[in-house]
Amino acid sequence: MPPSRPRVALFVTCLVDLHRPTIAFAAIRLLQGAGCQVEVPRAQTCCGQVAYNSGDRTTARDLSITILDAFGGYDYVVVPSGSCGSMLKLHLPLLFDNDPNLRSRANSLAERTFELVSFLSDVMGVEQLPTRHAGGPVTYHDSCSGLRELGIREQPRRLLNAIGASVREMPDADVCCGFGGTFCVKYPDISVRMTSDKVRSIVSTGAETVAAGDLGCLLNIAGRLQREGHHVQTRHVAELLAGMTRDVRAIGEPSQ
Repeated sequence: MPPSRPRVALFVTCLVDLHRPTIAFAAIRLLQGAGCQVEVPRAQTCCGQVAYNSGDRTTARDLSITILDAFGGYDYVVVPSGSCGSMLKLHLPLLFDNDPNLRSRANSLAERTFELVSFLSDVMGVEQLPTRHAGGPVTYHDSCSGLRELGIREQPRRLLNAIGASVREMPDADVCCGFGGTFCVKYPDISVRMTSDKVRSIVSTGAETVAAGDLGCLLNIAGRLQREGHHVQTRHVAELLAGMTRDVRAIGEPSQ
């Protein structure tokens, strides 16, 4: 059982900080609504995933030590991203196999780290939310890291149903959107084909909005939707659950 009013540190992520701070504000609203004390450590930096996946273990390790210092002492660390969440929870401890003291601290961080929607559903037991979805049908894309590494699938769908959203399943919802961090840079032709396949699946549902838990996926999908002339809104699931869609443009939507 979690503490009655757990002290939670929000790991904002680089993409959210630079491209979509609304997701962080939505996460804070949801966490506070669940009874958490929320703090955003100012010393946080990148989770180190890009360096780690590129084989630069030295940079990834240096970034990880900063994270260990910034996020010590909290009951939980919550991340609005399956990708960054899996880095902290599954991969970061492996960087310290030769240092027992740091490995112990990294293991502690991993045990306390959760992706946002998983934390709300699995740890805090959230089943109802005050938000009521006022838009049309929603389809959900399962990001690779959240689904395959953290087991996140039913949690976002349950919470979307809890706010009254009509969820329409797309074909191959669990297939990669083609982003994959540096994958889309290294293999652009393959990435574009994968994203076009994903867009075709989204459009086939007739949904007005596609939601997901990773901003990287959403930016990639939003760009392809626009290039192909489809008018489907792209939203982080936290924005929908927190009711922060009326006054905030959809992801990738140009300003008026």
